Amino acid sequence: MIGRIPVLDVHPAVDCGRRPAKAVVNETFQVTATVFREGHDAVAANVVLTDPAGRAGPWTPMRELTPGTDRWGAHVTPDAEGLWSFAVEAWGDPIATWRHHAKIKIPAGIDTDVVCEEGALLHERAAAGVPKGAEREAVLRVVDALRDPGWPVAERLAAALDPHLLEVLAEHPLRELVTTSEPVRLLVERSRALFGSWYELFPRSEGAVVAEGAPPRSGTLRTAAERLPAVAAMGFDVVYLPPVHPIGAAYRKGPNNSLSPGPYDPGSPWAIGAAAGGHDAIHPDLGTLDDFDHFVETARGLRMEVALDFALQCSPDHPWVDKYPEWFHHRPDGTIAYAENPPKKYQDIYPVAFDADFDGIVRETLRVLRHWMDHGVRIFRVDNPHTKPVVFWEQVIADINATDPDVIFLAEAFTRPAMMHTLAKIGFQQSYTYFTWRNEKQELTDYLTELSGDAAAYMRPNFFVNTPDILHAYLQYGGRPAFAVRAVLAATLSPTWGVYAGFELCEGTAVRPGSEEYLDSEKYQFRPRDWTKAETEGLTPLITTLNRMRRRHPALQNLRSLRFHHTDNDQILAYSKREGDDVVITVVNLDPHHTHETTVSLDLPELGASLGQEAGTEPLPVRDELTGATYSWGRDNYVRLDPHQDPAPAHILTMRACR
Repeated sequence: MIGRIPVLDVHPAVDCGRRPAKAVVNETFQVTATVFREGHDAVAANVVLTDPAGRAGPWTPMRELTPGTDRWGAHVTPDAEGLWSFAVEAWGDPIATWRHHAKIKIPAGIDTDVVCEEGALLHERAAAGVPKGAEREAVLRVVDALRDPGWPVAERLAAALDPHLLEVLAEHPLRELVTTSEPVRLLVERSRALFGSWYELFPRSEGAVVAEGAPPRSGTLRTAAERLPAVAAMGFDVVYLPPVHPIGAAYRKGPNNSLSPGPYDPGSPWAIGAAAGGHDAIHPDLGTLDDFDHFVETARGLRMEVALDFALQCSPDHPWVDKYPEWFHHRPDGTIAYAENPPKKYQDIYPVAFDADFDGIVRETLRVLRHWMDHGVRIFRVDNPHTKPVVFWEQVIADINATDPDVIFLAEAFTRPAMMHTLAKIGFQQSYTYFTWRNEKQELTDYLTELSGDAAAYMRPNFFVNTPDILHAYLQYGGRPAFAVRAVLAATLSPTWGVYAGFELCEGTAVRPGSEEYLDSEKYQFRPRDWTKAETEGLTPLITTLNRMRRRHPALQNLRSLRFHHTDNDQILAYSKREGDDVVITVVNLDPHHTHETTVSLDLPELGASLGQEAGTEPLPVRDELTGATYSWGRDNYVRLDPHQDPAPAHILTMRACR
């Protein structure tokens, strides 16, 4: 039922409020609602945040976003983890209504004494709600002035319009017919759910020895830990490991996904399970659980977290295959169906069939996850969650987060939009996205506008520039400039981004034309690398700069403030982010082959520019964080970007907004 003052369409609301909206600690977001009333009397509105303990905080005044639209908004910032709520209060504003009438009637000499008495009565009522002291006295002086026949009516009105008085009554308004919306739930999680820089590495490649004429020797979790200081030095917050479990021998894949492995080929880490154990075991070549604990502790000492891949699937040799045969789909000939994603075939992997023993699979999944949580893992990258029932993940994540709300789940779901959005709504804290396949100006603009708009209330993107499965043609044919462009875009567009090892070396050779698979993919063989080349010839310096910049600038740690700015060249993209008075403007040449020029036309009010800067009478001082150069910008600015310029064909400009 509509209340006395209608309050409609409160946002953000996920599935009409059936699921909580999401935020992280100290993330600012806008609450909006449609507020109006009958006739011409003034209305006002505010937002009330209620914390997890049930304490309602000071309310935040709303403003009409565009005059005449009845759409109101205000920015709020929850400051602690837990399940919050917010509601919109709408109310009649009799003093604002009186001011409107008085400014018309008194200059026209219409019922001036009556109007002044009406104002005195309203201000008298308002004074009762103002704390005792100078502020209440200021309101009472206006009451006296409005009733003083010795004052000209114009001066009596002027007293009621005094700016100081307006400030007092804005903080302590006289409210009538207060109407409160239904509360909207708000789940506030730790900041890593929104902001972070991820680095993916295969432990078996770090320290591996591959020599002609000799059996290869796998790297271990101990040798991989030796790589961690260099990863931390690049500014990464999360180091992500593919599965570290025993790998099956049956139908093991050889180099480049071949079906004829050699005797020393290690197989795919996603073909989980062998005689040495399943999802709760460490591959013997990588070491032991003690070695895993050492890896986690080393990362923690470098201020990084470990994210572990959780792939709910089995090799034919997994212990589950014999212990729980009902967990798998059996074909008419009695064999178990292997995984397929046509044209891709995964003969070494059995997918899990959920409906024969749904509760049993939930219990085992929870046991495995909590096992790794006991060994220091608080982030899980979930492989192919879209191939499992949504209700399964909803139940599993709810169970884990009920006791451990700091645990983060990343959905690796490159699939249809409805599934991706639903997985985010039911609990996944982060999501893979279509970013890899968005390379043109218009498609980037459209997609990022979607992600930073209503979707930001529940879906947090993780922009991986590459993965072991995905080497986009843009990188295959664009050379080093393409890698630099994608790094700049990912690091500045999304609060969370990720790099798979080898990106900093600009590894860009596909197994065949038209494929997104790497040649000599690390999924099927050891890939030791010469990391010194990444320092001297590759992108390590650029990546380090980007991550340092992200930590230093709060604007780059949010998603919802993203705004695009006009350029007159379809190969140059310009956008900004703002957090308080911290503003970052990014301009990128999307063409890795050619130099482009454009005029960047800034939406100065979005940047918090001063009135003089908006009018063009004051310069807008900016600093390029990539080069250290400083410029004076204005509304329209000439830009020329060479794809081969060092360190990237981009400007990342910082400025301070006027408060």
